[in-house]
Amino acid sequence: MTAASTPKGERRRQSLVAAAAALLVEGGFDAVRHRAVAERAGLPLASTTYYFDSLDELITAAVEHHARAELVRGRELLEALRAERRDFDSVIDLVLDQLLGPPAAERDAELVLLRYERLVATFRRPYLRPLMRTLGTELRELLAEVFARSGVPVDARRIEQLIAIVDGAVVNALIEVNPDPRAVARRMLQESLQP
Repeated sequence: MTAASTPKGERRRQSLVAAAAALLVEGGFDAVRHRAVAERAGLPLASTTYYFDSLDELITAAVEHHARAELVRGRELLEALRAERRDFDSVIDLVLDQLLGPPAAERDAELVLLRYERLVATFRRPYLRPLMRTLGTELRELLAEVFARSGVPVDARRIEQLIAIVDGAVVNALIEVNPDPRAVARRMLQESLQP
């Protein structure tokens, strides 16, 4: 048994992952550096290279940590839904909650930006691609279930289109420095899903 596989080692490793995820939220990928992560976790600098083979591995763990927390919250939202027909606006809110997270006042734009940084970063960080594919599949499954439980028949192809509409609306809103990318995405979804 190595020190990294002991309960203490696993706690330290998880502290590093949580610290890296927090830095990722606060400052994007450039904020995740060995020294910053170790300082945030309150651990020696050498612990980052002891528990992770590379910075890429640490970044991957941070991305997964943050994204899994979002998926868990999305599943909890889903579990709270009874299968019933919902009004149009409620369905849109549920979809946006899954794609952009819940409205979070002043941090809303920052958290939305992180979601899109993760997607764009995958192009320059190919080591993230397998993880992002897996997370994307799980997100699409959640969306399919939201539509099914809401009594809205939507197939996989339509889900892809709706994701693309939201992605495009949000990216354009961020480019325009729109303080409420969620509102822009909501309007586009309403137009697209209008019966």
